[in-house]
Amino acid sequence: MRSREAILNAARELLLGSGPTAVTHAQVAERAGVGRATVYRHWPQTEPLLLEAMATVPMPFLDKPTAPTQDWLRRELTAIASQLELDDVRAVSTTLANAALWDETMDARRARFAGILTDRLAAALDDAQARGEIVLTLPSREAAAMAIGPMYYRSTIERAPIDSTLIDAAMAALGTWSET
Repeated sequence: MRSREAILNAARELLLGSGPTAVTHAQVAERAGVGRATVYRHWPQTEPLLLEAMATVPMPFLDKPTAPTQDWLRRELTAIASQLELDDVRAVSTTLANAALWDETMDARRARFAGILTDRLAAALDDAQARGEIVLTLPSREAAAMAIGPMYYRSTIERAPIDSTLIDAAMAALGTWSET
């Protein structure tokens, strides 16, 4: 049990410090002070280890909105897009979506992740609408699917880069932004 916790802590530290590509069996074993075989015993493949480490890392996206909301949202979507272009993030996100179909624990993680993004973006857009920054054309709780969905599709299904044109189109689909 102690080695499992040490491995998860090491994976989380590597993830936060160097990104998903740093979470390898060798690097995790070295950071945790355990043998590589111990890491493989608990997680024979990297994706489940990365998924478990990600589940315990604070969600940085769409957190702490600032005004003007349009600029903040463009920065946040650009950050999400850059993460989705990493092969490891692509692999983890598709593994999570796939595993959630059959595994209740994974489905709970998926729901938690989606709920955080939905809640944060909905609150930011509701506040922006109250300030007159945007007139939403859809319920704010649908915004995450409308804004992040096209980027996820582009990244995982098309395996193509996410450019500013797609981000701008996703933002425009949310509503009419004020000119100020």
